[in-house]
Order: sequence, then C-alpha cells, then structure tokens
Amino acid sequence: MSVNDAAGAPGGAQPEGPEMPKPEVREVTAHSIAGGLALLLGLIGFLIGVGAVVGGGGVSSGGSSVGGAVLIVIGVVLLIGSVFAMAGLNMVAPGEARVVQLFGRYTGTIRTDGLRWVNPLTSRTKISTRVRNHETAVLKVNDAYGNPIELAAVVVWQVEDTAQATFSVDDYIEFVSTQTEAAVRHIAIEYPYDAHEEGGLSLRGNAEEITEKLAAELTLRVQAAGVTIIESRFTHLAYAPEIASAMLQRQQAGAVIAARKKIVEGACGMVEDALTRITEQDFVRLDEERKAAMVSNLLIVLCGDRSPQPVLNTGSLYQ
Repeated sequence: MSVNDAAGAPGGAQPEGPEMPKPEVREVTAHSIAGGLALLLGLIGFLIGVGAVVGGGGVSSGGSSVGGAVLIVIGVVLLIGSVFAMAGLNMVAPGEARVVQLFGRYTGTIRTDGLRWVNPLTSRTKISTRVRNHETAVLKVNDAYGNPIELAAVVVWQVEDTAQATFSVDDYIEFVSTQTEAAVRHIAIEYPYDAHEEGGLSLRGNAEEITEKLAAELTLRVQAAGVTIIESRFTHLAYAPEIASAMLQRQQAGAVIAARKKIVEGACGMVEDALTRITEQDFVRLDEERKAAMVSNLLIVLCGDRSPQPVLNTGSLYQ
C-alpha cells in the first residue's frame, strides 16, 4: 500500500497514531563544488610545492642559504595546504548522500553524485538513500476478539530527509524496525481475524483496507526519522497453532451453513415456479393437502445431500 494512497483518505481525515516531536533540523543542500577542479588545483599545488622544496635544496647547496630556505618553506606550506585542501574531496555514489557538519553544526547535505569538494574542516557522514525493505518476524498477538494469531509484514521505505535521519534519532534503521513492529501489533489488536458480524472489518477479509491503515500509521510513526513509507503488506496471517483446528472447524461449519442456505433458497424458488406453472396450465387440480405433500417431496429431493429413493404408492393420497 502506497503512502500517498493512505494519506488521501476519504474526507481528508488524519489517521490515528502517536504524536511525534517536531524535527529540530531539516535537510538543506550543502555548498560544494565540482571535485575534478579541486583535485586538479590540489595536484598542481602539490607538484609546485615539491618543486619548490627541491629547488630550495639546490639553491641552498649553491651558496644562497636564505633564498633556499625561503623556497623550502614555501614548498612545505604548499604541500601541507594541497594535502589539506584535497581532504575535502568526497566521492558520492548514486543512492547515497553526505551529511556535512562543521564543528558539530549541521551545514547541509550533498546528494549530487560524483566527486565533490567541501570545506576540509567539516565532517561528512555517509547515509544511504536507496529504497529498502524490512520484514518483521512472525509476531504472536491477540486480535480484537482475544484470539491468538500470528502475523508478519514487509515494509518498503526510503530515507527522505537525511538531516532528520541523522540527528532526530539514534539509529534510523533500528527506529524503523521497532516502529514497524509496534504498528503491526497495534493494527492486529484493533481488528479481528474474522469478523463475526456482517460488514465488519477483519484482517483476513479486508486486507487492502487494513494495509492502508497500517501504511498510514507507519507514516506517522517514522516521519520523525525523515523516513517515507512506500508500501506495506502482510506476508503471514494465521491463527496460532493452539486454536487453529478449532477455528478451522468453525470456518467449515460457516461454509456448510452458507451452502445450505443457498440450496434452500434455490429449492424454494424451484418449488414456487413448479406450483405456478401447474396452476397456470391447469392440467392437475391440487388441493391444499396435495400441494403440501408436493412441496414436501420436492424440498426433500432438492435439499437432500443424498440421492432420493423412490417409493411406489399403490393407493391414494388419502389412504
């Protein structure tokens, strides 16, 4: 079930769920430049620094100690500066981002893939923005009627706000896992496995509606971590083993009752049609007692679960 479908519920009603704290930071784009240019300038500075150190050593051996020392100092400074500047280079792969901090303060996120350069004094934390899925273990809970059931779900999710995923929670992957299990348990205790009353929602009979509610609740639970829910589905749904056989008998009894009801409805319609045609064509005159006997015989033949055995009557109906 898609999160966009869940958010567009009829009437614009907001799904029920926990009230999460508002995020303290939101993702912004970090200032960065193309890494190729920065790498080229860094290599040029490094080569110039090496040349200056080598040239300064040659000048010093030629008798000009002051000029040689100056060149050596300039070369060392260029070497250190070039190496320090190239420390700001970052390789960003598709489906990844870099959360940039300067002395503990969030300055932005790099989402542009390729080689990028930022302030070397900053720290860069890699975070994946790829689509992920999380499948819960088989959970044993009680449904709305108190019956123990087993269920599991799979959730497809993705990091939408890297700043929230990094700073709002300790571990966003564990956070999604825990909140998914909590949402699945909450949905399970809100609805029965099978609805006893007609028209009631049940986990087995209304899977689409229930997964919509699950996606909506999950969205509320994980939005504090900057995560968006793409889809959620139940992958396992069954009665617990200790009551599975009893519930199977109940389901079989319900199926038999429903089938018998349909058979009786059809048989009554056929008997009614037969009596109507006999009356309209008037080829046999039936009094009320003969009609009752005919209806009884037809219902026995039509509703019985075994083939009827014919009985030859040598007398009349009244003897």
